[in-house]
Amino acid sequence: MPKLDLRKQYKDFYKAGPEPRLLTLPPLLYLCLDGRGDPNRSPEFGAGMQALYALAYGLKFAAKKQNPPQDFTVMALEALWWAEDMAAFSLERRDEWLWRAVILQPDFITQALMDSVRAEALKKKPEIADALKKAFLLTAEEGNCAQIMHTGPYSAEGPTVAALHAFIEAQGLRKRGKHHEIYLSDPRRSEPERMQTIIRQPVESRES
Repeated sequence: MPKLDLRKQYKDFYKAGPEPRLLTLPPLLYLCLDGRGDPNRSPEFGAGMQALYALAYGLKFAAKKQNPPQDFTVMALEALWWAEDMAAFSLERRDEWLWRAVILQPDFITQALMDSVRAEALKKKPEIADALKKAFLLTAEEGNCAQIMHTGPYSAEGPTVAALHAFIEAQGLRKRGKHHEIYLSDPRRSEPERMQTIIRQPVESRES
């Protein structure tokens, strides 16, 4: 059975360098979970990550049992971050953050398959039932975006984010939507100074 590698299929969207660039994304299907608060201190975030990965791997194995069977790689975690007042959104005030953790899915994943996988996960992991119940599938279209690679710990993202925002301004564009991060490195296995994170920001014309 051939394995679909979404990282290769969407390679232009999952690569970045130290210099910002513009790109346009098509509608993409995500497994999602919403929450709020500092991810480093929020029990909700920890339970949410367990639920997302339980469902992501559940969908992978369930897809392999379908007729015809289909296999795919489980993608890296991504997250959207924002505040109720985006004008006041700050990397320093994490307690005020709202977040949406997401994992990209192939377009053959259906709601019926999601419901089946969730039902099984609820039996096996009742301790994270609340998070499992809140997860959902969403087709999102970010459209025109700017993105850049950040190398180093999450706590040192500030200058990279500032460089991305300055680039957007220099292109005659303005920010819209939510701050988006794609975590290419596993923090459990990577040295902090070598971790790679794509920072993505949807943009629009200033005249929009």
